Amino acid sequence: MLSFRQLLWLFFNLAFILLSQCTHAKDLKSSCHTCKQIADNFIKGLDQTKKQNFGGGNTAWEERALSKYETSEIRLVEILENLCESSSFDCNHMVEEHEDHFETWWFKRQKKHPDLYKWFCIDTINVCCLKGTFGPDCNACVGGSERPCHGNGVCDGDGTRGGNGRCNCDHGYKGEFCLDCIDGYFNEIRNDTFSLCTECHSSCKTCTGLTNEDCEKCKTGWGEDDEGACLDVNECLNDPPLCKEDQYCLNTDGSFSCKGCDKVCSGCTEAGPDKCQSCAPGYQDTEGTCTDVNECEQPDAVCTAGNQECVNNKGSYICICASGYEEQEGVCVTIPEPGNQYNSLD
Repeated sequence: MLSFRQLLWLFFNLAFILLSQCTHAKDLKSSCHTCKQIADNFIKGLDQTKKQNFGGGNTAWEERALSKYETSEIRLVEILENLCESSSFDCNHMVEEHEDHFETWWFKRQKKHPDLYKWFCIDTINVCCLKGTFGPDCNACVGGSERPCHGNGVCDGDGTRGGNGRCNCDHGYKGEFCLDCIDGYFNEIRNDTFSLCTECHSSCKTCTGLTNEDCEKCKTGWGEDDEGACLDVNECLNDPPLCKEDQYCLNTDGSFSCKGCDKVCSGCTEAGPDKCQSCAPGYQDTEGTCTDVNECEQPDAVCTAGNQECVNNKGSYICICASGYEEQEGVCVTIPEPGNQYNSLD
């Protein structure tokens, strides 16, 4: 039996190997991306330097001069100098490391191999693969290089020397070959090499067709009727109620939400002052709608202290000192005349 120290050593070594493999695969994908960017920029450089510094004048002389410039080392250097951003270390390093390959292609291989990306990135420095292939040996992706993942996903490492070739399926698809459908989708068409997954009706967790009658299993919030169709469950009919006393329940397809009652209500069935179960304090029922009670117009005065007057507001009222009076220590006293040193209580 292995000791704890030996097990720990084995664990760290396995972790290091796995981490190294992941880092290496990532580096291979990154190298291919950098190379493709360089090749694309080279083609852009070709277009930008086309007929550079020419236009007008002696056409015959220009054509002779241009033919020399077209394949000149001067033009090559101008293109190479603009392949990378100054801050891109990987790009600049790759160009510097393989400058001799660019010269070889420019002077000797360009006519026979016009596709610089394929000649340089795939066949020469071996950092990329043809589309639909992956890994060090450019093996075909799952489903074949013509239709990786049977057209329903992306092959890991596709077009690079990295990756494991496994399929990352598009939404709606699953499985090693991206031919199966996830829950909520069904196979409208399916054979050994082609699959079309179509979304189920919103009520279905799994299904065999497009309608709510084709559900194999209903989603949460939906229930099966006597004929096997999935219908919305109205949670707002639940007893006891699912919402608080100051809220009303709003049913939605497959779910519900709790909404706050109007502030004039004490309990409600829907939004608005006309949907109250009863009126909140300070409000009264007026022909089915809760309206403000004007406490200041009640037969019995609500502001009983001396020299006060009532001011109504929504759902309540306040008592303030009448004109010519001010509050001092909770009592309304006469505002003194200018020059009068004494305040008198009324």
